[in-house]
Amino acid sequence: MPLSNSQYDEILRSYDARQLAHQRLLEARTKEAYERLPRLKEIDDAIASCSVAQAKRLFDGDNAALSTLHGQLAAYRSEKEALLKEHGFPTDYFTPPYVCPDCQDTGYIGTKRCHCFTQAAIDLVYTQSNLKEILKTENFSTFSFAYYSDDDIHPVTGLSSRRTAQDAVAKCRTFIEHFGDAFSNLYFYGDTGIGKTFLSNCVAKELMDRGYSVIYFTAFQLFDILSKGVFQKDADAIAAHRNIFDCDLLIIDDLGTELTNSFTTSQLFLCLNERILRKKPTIISTNLGMNRLAEIYSERVLSRISSHYTLINLFGADIRILKRGR
Repeated sequence: MPLSNSQYDEILRSYDARQLAHQRLLEARTKEAYERLPRLKEIDDAIASCSVAQAKRLFDGDNAALSTLHGQLAAYRSEKEALLKEHGFPTDYFTPPYVCPDCQDTGYIGTKRCHCFTQAAIDLVYTQSNLKEILKTENFSTFSFAYYSDDDIHPVTGLSSRRTAQDAVAKCRTFIEHFGDAFSNLYFYGDTGIGKTFLSNCVAKELMDRGYSVIYFTAFQLFDILSKGVFQKDADAIAAHRNIFDCDLLIIDDLGTELTNSFTTSQLFLCLNERILRKKPTIISTNLGMNRLAEIYSERVLSRISSHYTLINLFGADIRILKRGR
């Protein structure tokens, strides 16, 4: 993800701060353990001396040194683990509590940026800290079927509002479980206040927790960035424009609430079509059914969505009103 030098430095400083905190924690734990278990320090010193001695032997051409080293280190580590366990220390006592175990809070796996670095760049560029706060309260653990009625029956499907919501959650979980393996997209539609955005946020949290990069935009925000990428042509606008197509998951919320014109119609088609070609999943939430979608954005947009998206039509009472009444 393209970043300015200052943005790149800011992210690296956050990783440096994490590593410094881990180092201080490890030093404090080592000091405590050595004071309680003097033999532990003797083992660590022996491991260091053994490694140096065997390295010298390897340098001198002793090919058996490596095998000898592995055996000695295994014995010392086994004794160390047993000693820690005997005195009540957890087995991972000397392993820092990494925010990202995959890269051990360095931001890189080898020479490649870690997925956590990619998400950090997205958070910085698009100031998505607000989304993270929302996801603390809007996720599957807080989703409730109690707001959907068994008595409210859809005239076409014959399913209740609650059964429809249950099916929607099941489709969301399938989308999550196969994310990265099978390409798919979700299109939530229905009246205001029935949980479309909430379900989008549930999916976003699950995928962000798994290390995928997620960008969330309202339709207005999306078209604002797309227009800047087309008309302004500065580096930041072009970079932001590119990120819309590159992120693992793009969420477009409240499609149809923006001011629509020929530009937004063409840009929506370009955005959806490009992400389909790149096999990059997208979630759309909207009040627009298929007929209104075609009227506002063209048959081409309808064709892409009806062909490549799982359509999820939620219905029922306005949950926000129900919550205020409780």
